[in-house]
Amino acid sequence: MSGRGRGIGGLSRAAKDSVLGALRAAQPAKDEDGGEPARPRPVLRRKRNSFADLPELKDIHTQRAVADLLKVENPFFRVHDGRAGARTEIDGRSLLNFGSYNYLGLNGHPEVSAAAKAAVDHYGVSASASRLVAGERPVHRELERRIAGFVGAEAALVFVSGHATNVGVIGHLLRPNDLILYDSLSHNSIVMGAQLSGATRRMFPHNDFDKLEELLAAHAHAHDRVLVAIEGLYSMDGDIPDLARAVALRERYGVWLMVDEAHSLGVLGKTGRGIAEEAGVDPHDVDIWMGTLSKTLSGCGGYIAGSGALVEFLKFTAPGFVYSVGMPPPVAAAAIASLDVLEREPERVAKLRANGLRFVEKAKAAGLDVGDSAGFAISPVMVGDSLRAVYLADRLLQRGVNALPIVHPAVPERAARLRFFLTSEHSDADIDEAVAITAEEHAALAKAGFGVKMAAALAKATR
Repeated sequence: MSGRGRGIGGLSRAAKDSVLGALRAAQPAKDEDGGEPARPRPVLRRKRNSFADLPELKDIHTQRAVADLLKVENPFFRVHDGRAGARTEIDGRSLLNFGSYNYLGLNGHPEVSAAAKAAVDHYGVSASASRLVAGERPVHRELERRIAGFVGAEAALVFVSGHATNVGVIGHLLRPNDLILYDSLSHNSIVMGAQLSGATRRMFPHNDFDKLEELLAAHAHAHDRVLVAIEGLYSMDGDIPDLARAVALRERYGVWLMVDEAHSLGVLGKTGRGIAEEAGVDPHDVDIWMGTLSKTLSGCGGYIAGSGALVEFLKFTAPGFVYSVGMPPPVAAAAIASLDVLEREPERVAKLRANGLRFVEKAKAAGLDVGDSAGFAISPVMVGDSLRAVYLADRLLQRGVNALPIVHPAVPERAARLRFFLTSEHSDADIDEAVAITAEEHAALAKAGFGVKMAAALAKATR
């Protein structure tokens, strides 16, 4: 029999209690003496924050205003048309390109492109789900097997973002009772992961393993877990750490050692297997190998390689993996094909090394400051301040060379620079021309009194 029209009396006891409870909750509250209902408290309204008022955004606008006064175009977010190799096309102009990390020229390699296209035809462009539930594809497992074998680890796991790999894994592995020690030039993703973990954080001077040992001796015993994080090839300075020393400290103090190989895979070592091969270190003496697919392997995403236990733990518990869509199959297929070419053609690694050394030697001979670059694939040209770096990059662009400025806050203000990425595709003539143009324009800045012009523009922009 329908209960329609019966009112509250026709309801069941459970339904009646639910309705009466809702009615009571809707009544104004009485004061403690049972008197008149208390008046509702006034809503304290606050001014809504405006994104336009963010001080960081105002700083960006000030820098842009100074650049406009100096008639310098914004060097960031330039649109490249087509594949970026030793040359690239911007605004219809073909330029010498030192702004992309296609280290071994595998992005656009016919075999790599064919693998990606075949994967699109077979799988589509997306995994369409987290791998845990419905996104697992054979190509994922094959890529992980290949990465583990290439770097010398038991197992590997791929993530859809390189930056998020570090943030998510470090943030997940370490806890508030733990300790993380990382190099002062560590990538932002390592620093953000350390912050996310809530662990105690200690930063040691760049490549100063004596100071790292001091910190370990003073603090390691007081924490449950201890992680030391370094990089295989530092992306801003182009130098490498003493991996053998790091492994010795790992053994002495019983810590986890993590090496970020974002820029060293395919670059270091005779066959491109990274800093372990370069340093003659057993890969199993490093607990966590991290790397990205966006450099040598011409894709996008990151990986963690290490013991089977580490990978199993992350596979079922790491939020950045469990709650994320699986890697697009065409990206995984392209990375596998890149590994195929790399293993078959180690001469690409040798050519890259020769190019990196040539750039550093020629730059030093021309009077340019390349900092601590070891001449592998990355070399800075130190400039001294952000606006000068931006201006110099603009002058190079006008003369047909694409090299990006690295400015504060990515580096300290007085350490602003141009950063040159070398590839195996650059010719000797490409390198010699880029160095000559850079040296000429760098010298011209000082001769033209650029510092005075910059100071005047800055004063005008900040009035």
